[in-house]
Amino acid sequence: MTFSSLVNEEGGQVCAQVCGQTNQGYKNLWGLSSDCASPTKAYWSRLSSQDHFKETIYAGTLALVLLSTIFVYIIRRKRLLKRTTRPSTPTTPGLEKATSKRSNAQSREWGKWIPSDFRMPKPEPYPDWSVEHTKPLPYRPFRYGPKYNVTMGLRSVKHVDWIELDNHFPRYHADKARRIQERGHKCCRTAPEAYPAAIELLEDLVDYLPARYPSLYKRTDVGIDNLWSGESFDITTRPLAEDPMQTSARLVQDDLAIMTERPDGQYYLLAGAILLPGFWRLEDKYGMALPEIHTSGDVPQFKEKLEKGMLNFFRRLRPEEMVARNNYFLQVDDDLAWSWSIGSEDSSEVSWNTAEKNRAVKHHYFRSERQTLRRLPRSGGVVFTIRTYFHPITEIAEEDYVPGRLASAIRSWGDDVSRYKGKERYGEVLLEYLDKKYEEQVARGLDLSREDEVRAYPY
Repeated sequence: MTFSSLVNEEGGQVCAQVCGQTNQGYKNLWGLSSDCASPTKAYWSRLSSQDHFKETIYAGTLALVLLSTIFVYIIRRKRLLKRTTRPSTPTTPGLEKATSKRSNAQSREWGKWIPSDFRMPKPEPYPDWSVEHTKPLPYRPFRYGPKYNVTMGLRSVKHVDWIELDNHFPRYHADKARRIQERGHKCCRTAPEAYPAAIELLEDLVDYLPARYPSLYKRTDVGIDNLWSGESFDITTRPLAEDPMQTSARLVQDDLAIMTERPDGQYYLLAGAILLPGFWRLEDKYGMALPEIHTSGDVPQFKEKLEKGMLNFFRRLRPEEMVARNNYFLQVDDDLAWSWSIGSEDSSEVSWNTAEKNRAVKHHYFRSERQTLRRLPRSGGVVFTIRTYFHPITEIAEEDYVPGRLASAIRSWGDDVSRYKGKERYGEVLLEYLDKKYEEQVARGLDLSREDEVRAYPY
């Protein structure tokens, strides 16, 4: 609706209501109607000059009131329309753009980090956190079509929100312990040049977790105790009992990776604890530079849209900053650690081509990652935390607005994104189900115009 149509259609209604309350004396002032003109003319002819003057003042005042009323109404209506209009395709935040300020990255040689005095602030305890009752945050990072944009999708986050734990912790903890026992070195590795960064990460977690989750962790003279599992970790005695990345992984629900800058200016994956990855293996990516990690995984449009911005971002990331991003995938089996439907984890090649096509929707799972990136101040390593959220599709499709939005997002994938996400193996069954759930929500009266009011788009 345009500005002029708002005035014509709704301004006239407001005027009509006011005219009805004032002997219908001023509607003609707006050029809207002449219905009130004749009685108004007769009335004015009977007034004395003094009364005529007073009435003129009264008319002018009322006209100003009417103008103000209609103006306020129009502004409020335009704001409402703006809120209820579906957001356009997203733009990449300024975090990914070049900066004109001279940074530490610009004043040092590649591969040589200048230690920073920054220390991560002590976080406040997570309000009312409980390992039994605190539910996972409902990240639903998919947008309406018709276009799917490939961006880094970064947003700034506070250091207090670095690590997210919830009542899925027991399952993740057990899965990680099993994976460490079964696969060990295949999932957790640290190169000698990344060892200082791995130690720094472990020390940061030992400081952060007891402050943020005091009902789960307790700081000790030599490290940290897990009050739920009864585990104690000594991080002071050398040599350490295990790889520091492995110890760090036991403390959180996230997978962890450290990228180290070398003299060629590239960042290399030289430390990792990748225990619950779903679709990729640390042993395949270990030692690779950032671009090769993505190109070897056939990440859509990496060269065209991501590579340059990603490398620039890594080089200028400061310890004082922390960013997060979310992504999502679909999976047609219920294994959090490794999606066996794409092939054995020990196979020389894994692919969506091995997945059974159009499995029943009860086998479909929504897999979303919340990744954070921060630079360690002493070593300069860039830490990835990769927290996976894992839910049955049949569960999240019960949430208002989700089935319609997810179906639209899936339909917006181009051919390259569809291949990458394996759409051909599950798309037909999944979209039929999501469309049905969406129609059910609309039939029961779901107000589609209120979607932006009831969620923090798009997370």
